[in-house]
Amino acid sequence: MVGNSDNRKVDFTVLWIGLAAFATYSCMYAFRKSFSVGVFEGIYYLGLDFKSLLIITQSIGYMISKFIGIKFISELKKGARIKLILTLIGISELALILFSWIPAPHNFWCLFLNGLPLGMIWGIVFSYLEGRSTTELLGVMLSISFIMASNISKSVAQWLLVSFNVSEFDMPYITGLLFALPLLISVYFLNRAPEPSESDIKHRLKRVPMTASSRNKSLKIIWPTMLLLVVSYILLTVFRDVRSNYASDVWNELGFQNVPSIYITSSLPSSAIIILLMSLLYLIKDNWKALFSIEWMIFLGFTSLGICSLLYETGIISSVVWVISMMTATYLAYIPFNCFIFERIIPTYHLSGSNIGFLIYIADAFGYFGSVLVLLHKNLFSPDINWLHYLLRCSYLVAVIGAVLSVFVLIRFQLKQKKQAIDYGKLRLQ
Repeated sequence: MVGNSDNRKVDFTVLWIGLAAFATYSCMYAFRKSFSVGVFEGIYYLGLDFKSLLIITQSIGYMISKFIGIKFISELKKGARIKLILTLIGISELALILFSWIPAPHNFWCLFLNGLPLGMIWGIVFSYLEGRSTTELLGVMLSISFIMASNISKSVAQWLLVSFNVSEFDMPYITGLLFALPLLISVYFLNRAPEPSESDIKHRLKRVPMTASSRNKSLKIIWPTMLLLVVSYILLTVFRDVRSNYASDVWNELGFQNVPSIYITSSLPSSAIIILLMSLLYLIKDNWKALFSIEWMIFLGFTSLGICSLLYETGIISSVVWVISMMTATYLAYIPFNCFIFERIIPTYHLSGSNIGFLIYIADAFGYFGSVLVLLHKNLFSPDINWLHYLLRCSYLVAVIGAVLSVFVLIRFQLKQKKQAIDYGKLRLQ
């Protein structure tokens, strides 16, 4: 009876921590993504259409935030987390208010100020979840925010535009205000999460604030594999950002411009599939087996992306099924980088004195750097491109290159595992 009571207590703890993390990060999306629902038709500045200029400007701020986060998040101390979340999101909301007050197009820089603090939020939120035997379950709940939250905030933003005739310039900050109270509640509960247990530390290693010395030590151990993972992540970040930022343009071209609910309904099937597949990783206790399984899942995501686009082009599946399949495939490969693969790399590679924020912010920084470069190239050299066709062609490129990179990562894992086995065998003989 005592054992069953303890299990129920653990299950409840996982549930409320995971939901608090999901809600916190989901609320952040209301401050980051709602503006992208606007069309801002007929406004041009600095040789760019205004919406593209806003996306590029915010992405640059978000990218810089990720580079700062390599040091800042890796050194983050636990006592400062709740104040940082609220302060950073407060700054982003202030930027959206300024965006509504300053006449267009001279308000574009407000989106830089909006994106700059928001890039830190993921690292702070995940610091509450990492280093636990239940991190995969918690990560599943958090990762659904990548799929659902952007679409929820966009649906609310579209609802404001369609039902209340709110202007495209006021809509972003009003959307943020609607999510302010849920943010406060979710952050309160997240900050009450208990620390990892002794058993968690034994199997996943203790996660601590890092120093310059510990960062250098970790990179020396993992850099060849890290390079392959970062390139893979750049591909996924670029593709995910293009798909997300111009989702309204794609849906409009497909005939769904007056259906605000399409953002939520299209994300539900993807969320269900991702929840099921990612939850299975929790069942794998051996860190090496889990690491191989995660990379195979990434490989499946890359290959599925190319297959679903081929099926759409040949007329086998409809446009709606294609968008849902494309979203599912993208997140099947993308989410493991944010919540799973680095969580298991730390114990398998024996990166003591490290934390997941350091590794993911390296990948994130270069991922968003790639995203900004693609956005600049597209808008400067191909401004009249059709987003639907552009997304379709990109899906093939990402699928092929990503699948090849995944094979090389699997080979690296195999070599590392064999080396560890040989070293362990020699140690036992001594």
